[in-house]
Amino acid sequence: MIASLLNCQNTEAVSRRGFLLLGAALAARAAGAGKPLRGIFPIAQTPFTAADKFDVYALVKQLKFLEKCGVHGVVWPQLASEWDTLSESERLEGAEALAAAGKNMRPAIVIGVQAADGAAASKYAQHAAKVGADAVIALPPGGRADAKNLLEYYKLIGAATSLPLFAQAVGSLTVDQVVALHRAVPTLKYVKDEAGEPLARIGPLREKSGGALNVFTGAHGRTLLDEMSRGSAGSMPAAGFADLYVKVWDLWQAGKHQEAMEIFGRTSLLINEVQAYGIESLKYILHLRGIFPTWNVRKGGGKMDAAASRMLSEMMTFAGIE
Repeated sequence: MIASLLNCQNTEAVSRRGFLLLGAALAARAAGAGKPLRGIFPIAQTPFTAADKFDVYALVKQLKFLEKCGVHGVVWPQLASEWDTLSESERLEGAEALAAAGKNMRPAIVIGVQAADGAAASKYAQHAAKVGADAVIALPPGGRADAKNLLEYYKLIGAATSLPLFAQAVGSLTVDQVVALHRAVPTLKYVKDEAGEPLARIGPLREKSGGALNVFTGAHGRTLLDEMSRGSAGSMPAAGFADLYVKVWDLWQAGKHQEAMEIFGRTSLLINEVQAYGIESLKYILHLRGIFPTWNVRKGGGKMDAAASRMLSEMMTFAGIE
C-alpha cells in the first residue's frame, strides 16, 4: 500500500543511495536534528469518498500538492481536518501514510494526537513517533480542562515521545497558562495560539517564556502580515491556497514587504470567503485544483451552493491560482 501511495514503479529493492540517505536522516533525528519548525504549516483537510469512506490516497495527493506549493510543514488531523469525525483506525492509517510519503519531502510532518484523555493522546503520540513524524500537536481534551488536568494531559503526551510538541491553545486558555505548560513540559516549545486575539498575545507569549516559546497562529492567517511583524514563528492556515500564504511568508521574511502586501491583498478575498462557507469550501477549492475527487464533509455541510461555487472559482482566478 505504501509503495502505491509513493508512486513507486519498482518495489523489489531499495537503492544503496536511498538506503544511505534514509540512514543519514535517522541518524540526524537521533542526534536531535530535524526539519525546521517554522513558516507556513497548513492544516490538511481530510478527503472522503462519495460513500463517506476515508480516502487515504487523496490525503497523500494533498501532501504532494502542498510540497509543490513550497510549504514548510503539514499538519493533520486537527479542527479543519474534522479530526473528531475520524475513527482510531482512520487516524492511524492517515498518520502512517503521511509520515511515509513525507519522509523524503521538505515539509515537516506534524501529527495531531489529541484525545479525550492524556493516556489515549499519549498512545497517538507514540504511534506518530514510531512512524516517523517530525512533531506532534494536541488540542486540550474536550476543548477545555482545568489547570491541573490540562497540565497532566500535556505531561503525559510530552513523556510519550521526545518529538517537539505543539499545544493548540483554544477557548479561555490564558497566556500565563500556556507559558506554565511550556515550563512544565520540556518538549512543549511550540504553541498554535487561537485562544484570543493573536496580535495581543504573540509578544507576551514570547516575552514571558524568555523567547523560548515559538508562537504559531491560525484563524486562516487573516492578520498574517501583522503577526509576522510581531515575531510569529509561523501560521497554520488551510491547505487549498497554501501557495499564496507561502509567497507572502517568503517575501516578508526576505524584507520584500510591499510585494508581500500585494499578494496578501488577493489572499484576503479567499480568506473572507472560506470563513463564510467553512470546511466544505476549503475542500471545494482542493477539488477545483484537482486534488480531491469530492468535497464531502462528515458534518456541517450544505453551505455551498451554485453561487458560492462560482464566486470561489472567480476569486481563485483573480488570485492567480488554478
